[in-house]
Parts: sequence; C-alpha cells; structure tokens
Amino acid sequence: MDGVLFDGKGRPVAFVEDDGERVFYLWSGHAVAYLVEDRLYGWNGHHIGWYSDSVMYDLHGQRVGSLGDKCPRALQVVRPRPAKFSMAPKHARHPEHKRIDYRPTYSDQDFEEFLKTGATWPAVG
Repeated sequence: MDGVLFDGKGRPVAFVEDDGERVFYLWSGHAVAYLVEDRLYGWNGHHIGWYSDSVMYDLHGQRVGSLGDKCPRALQVVRPRPAKFSMAPKHARHPEHKRIDYRPTYSDQDFEEFLKTGATWPAVG
C-alpha cells in the first residue's frame, strides 16, 4: 500500500509506506501517523481520523486527502521522496473516537496541518 497522498486540490502532501506497518510521512520525511485497522493514529497517540478505500477522513467524516486515484482534481507533479527521519517511539494510544458516516466533501482544514496534529514535537515544526 505504498503511495503518495494528495490533498483535495491535487497537491502531493504526504506518502505512506508499508514495512509491516502502514506509516504516513510528511514530505519533509517526518513520520506523523500510522494505521491500526482503519483507524489513523498520530505518532502522539491521538486518534485523528480514518483511512478507508485509499481516502483519509478527519474526525468529522470529511475527506482530507487520498491516494492519487481517489483525488477529484488533476494531480500535480510529485517531487522525489525525501529521506525519512528516524522514527521516535510512538506514544501510547488514546481511546478512539466513535466513527461517523463518511462524507464525499473535503474538509476546510489543510491536509498537511491535519497530519501535523498527530506529530510529536519538536520533530515537525
């Protein structure tokens, strides 16, 4: 399930790699989130959303990003992937939020800012 994740405007924002665990990285190379089944957890242990059928949803059920084949806009050129930083230990997981129905609309929240809510600081700044 490796791939580039795009925001709703077709801009490449992050990438996901599966090395036994699906980890989401910002284009800076910082690991910010990972999957547990379909639940998206930040590196800080907070449940920040869901990942279903190649689409990432926030806690309100709105889209925030997706793999390219699920993006509604023309995709912008993808730069070469950066080197990944060493991953800090993950924080203990907090309780998950109740799932709500997914919506086809995109959130007003910037995709990169959404992913940064799961970052451990000061690793991403």
